[in-house]
Amino acid sequence: MSAKDRPPEPWASFLAALDAAVGRPVEIHCLGGFVIEHAYRIQRDTPTEDLDFISAIDIAHSAPINIESLAGKGTAFHRQHKMYVQYVGISTPPCDYQQRLVAVYPRAQWKNLRLFGLEAHDLALSKIERNNRRDSQDVRGLAQAGLIDPDILGSRYHQEVRPYLLSKFEWHDGTLKRWLEAIREIRADLQSATAEDDTSTEEGD
Repeated sequence: MSAKDRPPEPWASFLAALDAAVGRPVEIHCLGGFVIEHAYRIQRDTPTEDLDFISAIDIAHSAPINIESLAGKGTAFHRQHKMYVQYVGISTPPCDYQQRLVAVYPRAQWKNLRLFGLEAHDLALSKIERNNRRDSQDVRGLAQAGLIDPDILGSRYHQEVRPYLLSKFEWHDGTLKRWLEAIREIRADLQSATAEDDTSTEEGD
């Protein structure tokens, strides 16, 4: 198993302890900084110390499980491991996000944990309601990694996010517009850099 197939410390110890604590097969749908760092390998200025999730399901019974009571902020588990899990209720991910989930560390040798992260476009759109500085940086990071297509992002927002927002539609539309402008600039820069590299290679040959 390569280093990419398992989490680095302190995450390896934290997740192994969480695997033992849940005591049954559990599927967790993750988002936030954990997915940015561990599913897409994008480095942030300050590494995350919590595992944000929008769903935790007891697989055997197809029912929600309260993992925050086991390992949430302020629990004995948190005090011991200095890390915690956190349910995110303010996010509105695309309505069909479950069809596009990405396995996180699928080869890790956990008995109970099954971790899945939001697909890159879904992850970006899950940040549109809050849109603080860290969220904007994460979206730029996904774009710079070549993981965001602006056409897919815009279409998915209008089809799977906007109809389910409760308020501030024009505000969120404006956020999306700014994001798309920035993403298109990033893509143009990436394409230009790739073209220059190809030209240099041909000249070298």
